[in-house]
Amino acid sequence: MTVPTDGYAWWYVDALSDDGREGLTVIAFLGSVFSPYYAWRRARAPTDPLDHCAMNVAIYRAGGSRWAMTERRKPAVYRDAATLGIGPSTLKWNGQSFQFTLDEVAVPVPARLRGTITLHPAALPERTFALTAEGSHHWSPVAPVARVEVDFSSPRVRWQGAAYMDMNSGDAPLETGFTYWHWSRAAREDATLLLYDTNDSDGRSQSLALRCRRSGEIEPFDAPPTAILPSTRWRLARATRAETGAAGVVRTLEDAPFYARSLIDTKLLGRTGPAMHESLSLTRFRQRWVQCLLPFRMPRSR
Repeated sequence: MTVPTDGYAWWYVDALSDDGREGLTVIAFLGSVFSPYYAWRRARAPTDPLDHCAMNVAIYRAGGSRWAMTERRKPAVYRDAATLGIGPSTLKWNGQSFQFTLDEVAVPVPARLRGTITLHPAALPERTFALTAEGSHHWSPVAPVARVEVDFSSPRVRWQGAAYMDMNSGDAPLETGFTYWHWSRAAREDATLLLYDTNDSDGRSQSLALRCRRSGEIEPFDAPPTAILPSTRWRLARATRAETGAAGVVRTLEDAPFYARSLIDTKLLGRTGPAMHESLSLTRFRQRWVQCLLPFRMPRSR
């Protein structure tokens, strides 16, 4: 795909082990939307997104989590019909599964993140949803129901579990399109339940509530009431939707000034269970003090 000037595309995967003890996320960014370097260059002139790419890897486990997101320039990016390479890490589709081969360095304490993630989709729905009225930003649940095999040599991690994959793309910077959103995905026995609430820069809001079946069928359901979650340590507001109007935070996985990823407990379509959740404030991201903090978590390769 072609990523336009000042635009972006990313492929996102999250997974939880069958025993519920371990988790991970991987995001392959073309035009890293949360990059301070990309934001600063766009403020001066139109910018090629391929000069700001990254493979974000996070492993969550009781023995210690690791997080990596090194931004790389255009010469370090490789693409063909089946492969995306960013520096030493790749994402490849072989016709049946997606495979990430990862070799990154964690921050802020340097440590290797090296291993493979193989994602087996139950189906590929090929559906795309516009997230803004003018159609500049889109979201696709690529493989909403999937299984994953995780095998890392550093740190030594090996497990299987339920997984999810989606894709976002846009023709303009993310912070010009939105002020805030919250999103969650809940894996149930027969389907994955997706909730996506956005507030755009023109004051409009949108709520998506989708049931994605193993067959690939995607059907809407009535969005339940808003449930307010506790704010993060950075005082970032968090919210979701739940049938009882209440949900709880099981664990905060990422806590940044403008972004939080959490494991929550919620009730949807009559069933209570865990869900992966995120809250994102683009109003916060735009603030200079926030962007000045980000290089400590997002180094840029020379």
